[in-house]
Amino acid sequence: MRTPATKLDAASVKVHRKGSGPTLVLLHCLGVDRGLWDIAAAGLEASFSLLSYDFPGHGEAGVPDQAYGIEDLSGQLATLLAREGVSRAHVAGISLGGLVAQHFAATHLQLVERLILIDTTPRYVDDMRRMWAERAHSARTAGVGSLSDGLLKIWFTDGYLAANPPAVGYVRDCFAKASGEGYALACEALAAADLRPLAASIQAPTLVLCGKDELPPFLDAAHWLQQNINAAQLAWLSPAKHASILEQPEQFAAHARAFLQR
Repeated sequence: MRTPATKLDAASVKVHRKGSGPTLVLLHCLGVDRGLWDIAAAGLEASFSLLSYDFPGHGEAGVPDQAYGIEDLSGQLATLLAREGVSRAHVAGISLGGLVAQHFAATHLQLVERLILIDTTPRYVDDMRRMWAERAHSARTAGVGSLSDGLLKIWFTDGYLAANPPAVGYVRDCFAKASGEGYALACEALAAADLRPLAASIQAPTLVLCGKDELPPFLDAAHWLQQNINAAQLAWLSPAKHASILEQPEQFAAHARAFLQR
């Protein structure tokens, strides 16, 4: 398997595996780490070999010394799979991870068996692209924790947030300890991304999942992905907002298992 050049280090990235069965690569979202999947994908361990790792500047991964793009995260994934001896896998990604999954599936056709895209978009609308610059500045100057209250209201429904279950505590803790520079660099990669031209290149059977209570741009993006990726399916998790798979892990596991085991 040829591994493309990338700005991002892969040699020091620690890959985690659990479960047994076909390989399912799990790509987390901005501001958290691979621990997201210990909550969201616990119901899939009996059916799949779950492979996860931290994106640059997240969790145990070091902060890059330069800017990078979604294409670099995709290249890093290709390098990691080659290193791990994985020649073909299912791939699932949420938000930031969903953009990486889109790019990877469109540019590494032979490596992707089936694809799950969760609460993600091929390109952020202009207002949200400007928002990424503001978040990057806040993360660098005041820390990611300064954004926590506003982000939690975007990630979870009011009732779930008020109940304060362990998933909310996990996200809050991640924000509190996140690298401001690592978060900011990822914000800038998201702001620059436009993967719309790649959608038609995705050949893997695709399931698009989205929280029913998501922000309108993500609801629109879910429909766009379903309409522009060949034969893609669309399903909703409810009640749920941006962190749909944390709020509804049982629904996620049921949808994923039914789709991947066809």
